[in-house]
Amino acid sequence: MANPFRLRAAALTTTAVLLSAVLAGCGDSGKDGDLTAQKLDWKDCPAPSEAEGGGSPPSPLPNGGEWQCATMKAPLDWSKPKGDTIGIALIRAQASGPASRRIGSLVFNFGGPGGSGVTTLPAFGADYADLRTRYDLVSFDPRGVGRSAPVECESDAQLDEYFQQDATPDDRTEQVQLLKRTKQFNAACEKNSKTILPHVRTTDAARDMDLMRQVLGDGKLHYFGISYGTELGGVYAHLFPKRVGRLVLDAVVDPTQTPEQSALGQARGFQLALDNFAKDCTSKTEECPIGSTEQEVKDRIAKLLADLEKKPIPGIFPRQLTQTAATNGIAQSLYSKDFWEYLTEGLEQAYDGDGKVLMLLSDSMNGRSENGEYSNLTAANTAINCSDEKPRYTPDDVQRKLPEFRAASPLFGDYLAWGMVSCTNWAVPGAADHPDVSAPGAAPILVVGNTGDPATPYEGARKMVEALGKGVGIELTYKGQGHGAYDSKNKCVQSAVNGYLLDGKTPKANTVCS
Repeated sequence: MANPFRLRAAALTTTAVLLSAVLAGCGDSGKDGDLTAQKLDWKDCPAPSEAEGGGSPPSPLPNGGEWQCATMKAPLDWSKPKGDTIGIALIRAQASGPASRRIGSLVFNFGGPGGSGVTTLPAFGADYADLRTRYDLVSFDPRGVGRSAPVECESDAQLDEYFQQDATPDDRTEQVQLLKRTKQFNAACEKNSKTILPHVRTTDAARDMDLMRQVLGDGKLHYFGISYGTELGGVYAHLFPKRVGRLVLDAVVDPTQTPEQSALGQARGFQLALDNFAKDCTSKTEECPIGSTEQEVKDRIAKLLADLEKKPIPGIFPRQLTQTAATNGIAQSLYSKDFWEYLTEGLEQAYDGDGKVLMLLSDSMNGRSENGEYSNLTAANTAINCSDEKPRYTPDDVQRKLPEFRAASPLFGDYLAWGMVSCTNWAVPGAADHPDVSAPGAAPILVVGNTGDPATPYEGARKMVEALGKGVGIELTYKGQGHGAYDSKNKCVQSAVNGYLLDGKTPKANTVCS
């Protein structure tokens, strides 16, 4: 089963788009000459496709600015740059300030991998109003995602069944079933996406971004990467160090870790977030409705999950809330402190036999809309991760590591450990143990870490700074909760990031915001 926690090294913004929704193809093919000389045909944006998550066309910005969409041709295979092409879907809002003050385009990637930038950027465009005074705000669906030659695997009905399975097998029979279902999903990806599947590595997306830079008319790439977007930004800096403009990496993926180390780090990160949630609930003046002490809150959650394994409860008809779905929903709510109220409500209802809220949270994690349609988030995430990551883990590997994962997180340890088998039997070999982000000679890159981040633990920021190389990475620390720092709206963080992007002022190394 695709690991829903690695699945969301996703940005808080991507998570919030999906949460608000549930709680409230290949492009041109041909042999072009110089793709850097292509002209983009910007038009009004259509409604998002099913692969992008569906919904309505983006609304105008508060100050009347309009969103425009276009498709950029890129090589299907970067080793054959004059061969067949695919379409990369783009979106932009042009700079609001005087043309004389315009710096260029600021390209966003909001994470995943597998999140649609075309749908996420307009949902949060107002949050970047200050940056828009000097930049065109631009985002895109990376190759394999949304409208950009999307990876397709299973049908909506098959995915409903896929996400209901037991993701934490307790015996050999359940292990065999998990591996069988994983193999079935991966085989469907190969069957339905054979052409694009070998070409969705992060290095491919980084090369697409450099083509995008040129087509947009910029001499340097100015970039804001969040979560997995920090890995993409680091890989870009490694491949094109002299073309680095002003880069911000927020909610930082540790580029030095293997998939196993990353999963173990997330176990610790989500456990820390759960501990903080329990502490917050029980420390308020009003009574915490899900436990009188921190330990009681966590014990009751653990008992709920154990009970659900034996007997699921009604979720969203006709589906039931299983242990897997509940764990997934709890993890989703830990991405932001703003979501903790949903977790409290969902737990209260689940203790009374109603699993609807926790299932809604789980659906938002998995990219499922209220009408039962799935975006291609899971398909793209699996394809990109498995193409990037060389290790392939067996059930025996997981069994050996389970004690360490359980020590890191009694609640999430098993789930994250078993998620490591998601790339077993994948059709495309993985590229490396971990990404190379060394970027000697690159311009300064601002690296922002959050001490309470569950999905990309804080230690990853320092590792990214070290891996980028001496004189390149500049670390900024935010002492807060949730996934990411800039979108927390902390004034200290936003002032530092805005000062860097708008005026080129790099904050003092190791600055701390709280």
